[in-house]
Amino acid sequence: MTRNNVLYTMIGVLAVAASLFAIQLYREKQKATGVEISIGERGISIEKK
Repeated sequence: MTRNNVLYTMIGVLAVAASLFAIQLYREKQKATGVEISIGERGISIEKK
C-alpha cells in the first residue's frame, strides 16, 4: 500500500467512527423523559425517567 492509500483508509475509519458516535449521542437525546406508571401483580409502580 502506498502512503496515500493508508492515509485515505485512516480518514475513512475516523469518519465512520465519528458518524457512529454522533448517531449514538442523537439516540440518547431522543429517549423519552418523564414518569412511567406501571400496573402489575404487585400493584402500581411509578418511576421517574
